[in-house]
Amino acid sequence: MPQFFDMSRKPPAGEVSDVGVSDARRARNVQRLQIGITGIVMMILLVGLANIIQDRAMESDATTVPDAAPTTEPTQAATQNDPLVEAGVVPDLPAEPNTPPVATPTAATPPETDAEVPAD
Repeated sequence: MPQFFDMSRKPPAGEVSDVGVSDARRARNVQRLQIGITGIVMMILLVGLANIIQDRAMESDATTVPDAAPTTEPTQAATQNDPLVEAGVVPDLPAEPNTPPVATPTAATPPETDAEVPAD
């Protein structure tokens, strides 16, 4: 069964390597320095890459023409074909009505009068 690192226990004599204590400590310190320096270099590269991307985006925005005019002449919009109208299933209705609808009073509402009804 594997054991976890237990700094309080002393390893058995068979597990101890012939590397000296100062050499092992020095190797651990060198490894920690290598990892730390690698992390710092990677962060510098990441920030540099982000800076390059941001500069390219700003340069691209500066060179584009805002609200560029169309290069072709505008033409009449093509009328949309309605297959139901062409088949004669639905009557051809204009897009907008020619006359506005007239509001007519309904029989459910009594006409208003100015005269007051006397109270009993």
